Amino acid sequence: MTELLIAGITLALGIGVGYVGRRFIAGQKASSLEERVKLQTEEAKTEAKSILVDAKDKAVAILEEAKEQEKNRLQQIQRAEERLIRKEEDIERQGKEARQRDEALKAELDKIAGIRDEAVATREKTVHELARVAGLSAEEAKKELFQKTEETHRDDLIRTIQRLAKDREVELEKRAVDVITTALHRYARSHVADITTSVLTLPNEDLKGKIIGREGRNIRTLERLTGVEVIVDETPEAIILSSFDPLRREIAKAALEKLIKDGRIHPAKIEEKVKEAESELTKRMSQIGEESAHELGIYDLPKEITQLLGRLHFRTSYGQNVLIHSVEMAYISAIIAGELGANVEVAKKGALLHDIGKAISHEVEGTHVDLGRKILKKYGVDQAVIHAMESHHEEYPFATPESFIVTAADALSAARPGARRDTVENYLKRLEDLERIVNTFDGVKNSYALSAGREIRVFVVPEKVDDFAALQMAKNIAAKIQSEMKYPGEIKVNVIRELRSVEYAK
Repeated sequence: MTELLIAGITLALGIGVGYVGRRFIAGQKASSLEERVKLQTEEAKTEAKSILVDAKDKAVAILEEAKEQEKNRLQQIQRAEERLIRKEEDIERQGKEARQRDEALKAELDKIAGIRDEAVATREKTVHELARVAGLSAEEAKKELFQKTEETHRDDLIRTIQRLAKDREVELEKRAVDVITTALHRYARSHVADITTSVLTLPNEDLKGKIIGREGRNIRTLERLTGVEVIVDETPEAIILSSFDPLRREIAKAALEKLIKDGRIHPAKIEEKVKEAESELTKRMSQIGEESAHELGIYDLPKEITQLLGRLHFRTSYGQNVLIHSVEMAYISAIIAGELGANVEVAKKGALLHDIGKAISHEVEGTHVDLGRKILKKYGVDQAVIHAMESHHEEYPFATPESFIVTAADALSAARPGARRDTVENYLKRLEDLERIVNTFDGVKNSYALSAGREIRVFVVPEKVDDFAALQMAKNIAAKIQSEMKYPGEIKVNVIRELRSVEYAK
């Protein structure tokens, strides 16, 4: 019994000691946690104060910078106001001087008018007095004077008549100049010499990478299909299309716009969009030709002729757009024909169609005049119109008055200051000759002059030209270019052979 009591007391003491010990340890831990929280709170407050001080310093710096910028703007505005005040003073001074000159001129005119009236009155008084003294009327005196003058000065009269005839020729020449200047004054269309590049604006800069494609395959495909050099440089949100042929540039630009709108850019899609652009451009050329003819009031041209007129929109002569040049000529010819009493419609049509042969002159042998005559005859255009257009380079005789008018209008349109650029035409001629030389080789499919004529890319038919023959062709082309052309620097001949195998699984 005693042992049980002792054991119970011992158990009770152990439980009590354990409880007190746990309470003591828990108190120690709680005290340590409170100290850590307090320490972290103090550190956070210190850091917040530091951040606040830095923010205040930055705010003060920004405020000072804004004040300085405002001060500079105020100074600029003040200088601009001072310049405007000086300009207003100069304008007011010039206006005052102009008014003074006008007043002086008006006074002089009034003085001259008074002298003229006085001279007329004196002359009338003198004639009346002479008639009274001589006993003859004014008509009788004039008749007798003329008779005596004719008898005394017959030789002088003959020379005078000859001089009057010569003066008449001068007057006719002056009249011709008046007709020409009137025609040019009444027609005042602007003229711009075409260049050899086009700029395509991109919606964003990231599209440049998609246009180039993996390892440049997209840009190479586009250049191969269109014959246009695609230049991707540091110009923000823009790429440059370079080619001496405006038609090629237009096709490439339209295809790229379609690709950008579609969003999918890869070689197969590029081929599809280039074909779509070529088809749409053909329709657009017909529309351009019809609009140009309708602008001039010409509604009876065959559709084939209007189609070729539209192609002239993408041809240049000495840097001058051929279609704009032809429309300008038609206006000038119509005005001159109206002044001289010639056939206005024939002159207008002859001028509009005078360069129609240039639409196919790069595809068919012959001068553009001969090609133009053949085209117009083929589609039943009036013979009078053909006579009017065939003499503008004096290859054929001037058969009608309208042929002279068309030739004169051609010279007037081409002679406008800035309308043509000889250097540009020589440059384009060199590029055309470069492609022509390359196309004479057997097995050449397409050739494109790029990089301002410093490179010629030649695409060959793979079935006709193997790899070894392609190497030899590059050497032969380079040798022929060296022997037949004159050019600065060097020309890179790049022969490209691409073989495709296509099968369909059914």
